[in-house]
Amino acid sequence: MSIFSKIAAGEIPSYKCAESDKFYAFLDINPVAKGHVLVIPRREVDYIFDMEDQEIAEFQVFAKRVAKALKTAFPCKKVAQVVLGLEVPHAHIHLIPMNTEGDVDFRREKLQLTPEEFTEIAAKILAEFR
Repeated sequence: MSIFSKIAAGEIPSYKCAESDKFYAFLDINPVAKGHVLVIPRREVDYIFDMEDQEIAEFQVFAKRVAKALKTAFPCKKVAQVVLGLEVPHAHIHLIPMNTEGDVDFRREKLQLTPEEFTEIAAKILAEFR
């Protein structure tokens, strides 16, 4: 079972931003920007393009809802959607508030946030998602 599956199952704590019966969204603990969210399917699948057509369509619609909540909670020009990462064998989408393309540079130093900051950020997004 991947770490993301354990997070979605509640076995590992996370900063929940949104959820449905099929998908889960939570804050990245090594964010490149405030509000950096990971969206995952609850079903464990390693590669996003191994998902069935209907499932990937639903995944994108869920991510869109999360992105709208994120943009309201953290006003920005756009919310970037990035699919990358080989370190966790579980399909996931990064959603990142951005005002410039530099806001989505994964090579830059990650933000260091307190648990209280993470909790506040997640609560703002979750409130907008509902």
